Amino acid sequence: MPFVERGEGALLLFVHGSLCDYRYWQPQLAGLSKQYRCVSVSLTHYWPATDAARDQPFSWSRHADEIAEFIEAFGAGPAHVIGHSRGGSVSFHFARRHPELVRSLTLADPGGPLQLPGQTLAQLPETANVLRARAVQLIESGEVNAGLELFVDSVSRPGSWARSTRAFHTMATDNAHTLGPQLRDPLPAYTREQAGEIACPVLLIDGEESPEIFHRTVAALDEWLGDARRATVNGASHGMNLARPAAFNALIDQFVRKRN
Repeated sequence: MPFVERGEGALLLFVHGSLCDYRYWQPQLAGLSKQYRCVSVSLTHYWPATDAARDQPFSWSRHADEIAEFIEAFGAGPAHVIGHSRGGSVSFHFARRHPELVRSLTLADPGGPLQLPGQTLAQLPETANVLRARAVQLIESGEVNAGLELFVDSVSRPGSWARSTRAFHTMATDNAHTLGPQLRDPLPAYTREQAGEIACPVLLIDGEESPEIFHRTVAALDEWLGDARRATVNGASHGMNLARPAAFNALIDQFVRKRN
């Protein structure tokens, strides 16, 4: 797993979501490395090692175990793990499986469906799933920019792709090949029982303007987790750590500082 590292102190491990890689967390490494040892990883199949894992399946479950392998090999655990979107789901299941390697867990707009007791599975509207399937078709037919715009706008809000920075466009384009395998490997649902297996303190962050499904997931996990607190980044949607990095970093710092 390629990674970048900056700073000294307690280990903060950042896990990216869809279409991203270790570059996604640059504002966090820049702002938090004054107090912490910040490490951002690129999961298998993502840039820059896109060819190294062609013979391996694309799997959220494998990615969860990869985080554990990385921390063990890095030799600086247990870690404060921060996951965003799909990376939030991956980090959640890592923490369930490997409690000895995680000191605290931060989930920012964690991706994946929600299974509320006695209710049908809460997931994206079918219209969003149709849009995402179309996004994959566009990317795999060579219309990469159009496919990325369709997907990013469905995850965040209309116009998000157009407002994104050149750096984000480059990163998403470098990882466009992962979108098809990702959608063919759907994330598992969050359940009360699984949340009860998380033993560490958890910070739940959502964007004030994020799609409603993320607010529902954060609210349910806030209720189910034994040691959780919730915060909202005002004036931001799904990419709240990029849109409001100072506010996001302050939440991480306040949470981690009390748990060192």
